[in-house]
Amino acid sequence: MTASCAYFVTGTDTDIGKTLVASAMLHNLAENRIRAAGMKPVAAGAFLRDGVLHNDDADALAAAASVSLPPELATPYLLREPASPHIAAALEGIEIDPRHILACYDRVVEMADAVVVEGVGGFRVPLNDSFDAADLAQQLGLPVIMVVGLRLGCLSHALLTAEAIAARGLKLVGWVGNVVDLAMQHGIANVETLSARLQAPLLGCVPRLPAALPAAAAAHLDFSSLPGWPVKPASRNPQQ
Repeated sequence: MTASCAYFVTGTDTDIGKTLVASAMLHNLAENRIRAAGMKPVAAGAFLRDGVLHNDDADALAAAASVSLPPELATPYLLREPASPHIAAALEGIEIDPRHILACYDRVVEMADAVVVEGVGGFRVPLNDSFDAADLAQQLGLPVIMVVGLRLGCLSHALLTAEAIAARGLKLVGWVGNVVDLAMQHGIANVETLSARLQAPLLGCVPRLPAALPAAAAAHLDFSSLPGWPVKPASRNPQQ
């Protein structure tokens, strides 16, 4: 069986909540007994634990997913240096090969009914000398979900990212606001501005959470408008 739905999660920058949103998606799928797998093709900033390389983002996706993947498929390129992937890979004498990522992805979709692929950094981060994360998203050809880090400057970052997604012939099917700066002024006005300008639905806004847990984030999000999303919204009792 191949995956009936798959999505690519990107963001307006690094450290703005892509992993939290991707994990929330996986949590929602798993809670509804959908066989869901999470994939982060490239992760930089790995560390050794019990003699095994780990990455916080990759581990979070694995914990939220209901399908357990071999690490070499879930994260084909797990790099030690917390830097842009092309720099981190060069330090290890590795060149990130998009063909290898696509081969791993093809195996992953055979193992699950839904797949959430999380990008690395922002939408245009370089992966090697001639290939970047946008190229990878284009080759995968998946509908895109954009995470917007709500802070000063997010309007331009979000609109430019949306333009870059469209320029690759990809469909932006939803976006999420994630509060990264508690001191940000006019946050609601910024969200309203983006809602008026982005040709995609707002899936919700995640506030600053006491703990960045997928279930807590999922409580603020509604994925039911996503094309092919297999979880139907809860029906309401008309007598209530």
